[in-house]
Amino acid sequence: MSLREYFSKMRGAETRPLRLGIPSKNLAEVFWASLGAALGIGIAALLSARFFEPRDALLILGSFGASAVLIYGVISSPLAQPRNLIGGHVISAVIGVAVFQVGGDNFVSAGLAVALAIVAMMLTDTVHPPGGATALIAVIGGETVHDLGFLYVLMPAGLGALLLLLVALVVNNIPKSRRYPVYWV
Repeated sequence: MSLREYFSKMRGAETRPLRLGIPSKNLAEVFWASLGAALGIGIAALLSARFFEPRDALLILGSFGASAVLIYGVISSPLAQPRNLIGGHVISAVIGVAVFQVGGDNFVSAGLAVALAIVAMMLTDTVHPPGGATALIAVIGGETVHDLGFLYVLMPAGLGALLLLLVALVVNNIPKSRRYPVYWV
């Protein structure tokens, strides 16, 4: 491939595709997505602050913000389904903790944790993009995260994702126009 051909691939498509199933112009959909996100993240943050953090644990991760966009805003996406949500976070957390324990908190471990999380999610059909951040947080998350060791996999990664899923199951199925999940496995 010539350099010209290589760089020409970066121009993008000539027309914008459909909105990837994102009903952003439908105000009812926007309402339900924002309500789900507010409840899911809000409950996780409240429980984390009240019960987990006083015991040097966590129930919420920054990567859950991106998960909220998927599971409340783009509920029909394969990336938003329960298998991907839970599997993506848990698998990535295992990898992130293992990489940190072997390599420490440095740029090599940070890149390796995300790369290996992508590999594992792709091979297990659990791709959930926020999982990459969950792996990264395990490496760069600081003393509180590092002190959790493999408990990080169960909480915040597993339990927090499960809480977000429970809220998604309730909120996303209230209106007749929404159905979540599309599939479980």
